[in-house]
Amino acid sequence: MKRVIVIAMLGVMSVLVLPTKAQRAKVATSAPVYGYTVVNSFPHDPQAFTQGLIVRDGVLYESTGLNGQSSLRKVRLETGEVLQRISVDGRYFAEGMTDWNDRLIQLTYTSKIGFVYDLSTFALQRTFDYTGQGWGLTHDRRRLIREGAATRTRRPRFPEAAEPQRSRRTAR
Repeated sequence: MKRVIVIAMLGVMSVLVLPTKAQRAKVATSAPVYGYTVVNSFPHDPQAFTQGLIVRDGVLYESTGLNGQSSLRKVRLETGEVLQRISVDGRYFAEGMTDWNDRLIQLTYTSKIGFVYDLSTFALQRTFDYTGQGWGLTHDRRRLIREGAATRTRRPRFPEAAEPQRSRRTAR
C-alpha cells in the first residue's frame, strides 16, 4: 500500500513539475543559439599537453604540463614547428603562462612556485612563490590576473609587476 501511495505521489509531482509543450517551445525559442565556422586548423604536437598559451607577434608561446615533462615552447603556428623549447625542472608541473612586457611568467600546479623568463632567450630570470594552486594566468595590460583553486585573491610576491588580481571562479 505504501508503495502505491509513493508511486502515485511521484506521478502527481512529475505532472506538476514538468513544463507543458508550449512552455518548452517558449524556452527553446527564447535562448539564442550560436554556431561556429572553422576558418583554419593548425598542426600541434600531440604529446604537448597545453596548460597556457598566448599568441604574440604571430608566434605561439605555450606552457605544457605533464609530471616530469613540462616545458615552455615557442611554436610556429602555421606548421607546428617548435622554434625554441626549454624543459621545466621535473619536480614541477607547469600550468598557466602569460607575457608581461619582455618576459614570460609561468605558474606551477601545486608547487606554489612561479618562473619568470626572458621572452627572447627563455633564460630564467627568477622565481617567485604564491599560495594556493596555479592554474591560469593572464593580464589586462595593467595587472596580472591569476586563477586558481582558492576563492580569495592570491598575490604572488612579484614586486616589479602589477600584483595579480582575483578573477571570477570558473569550473575546471
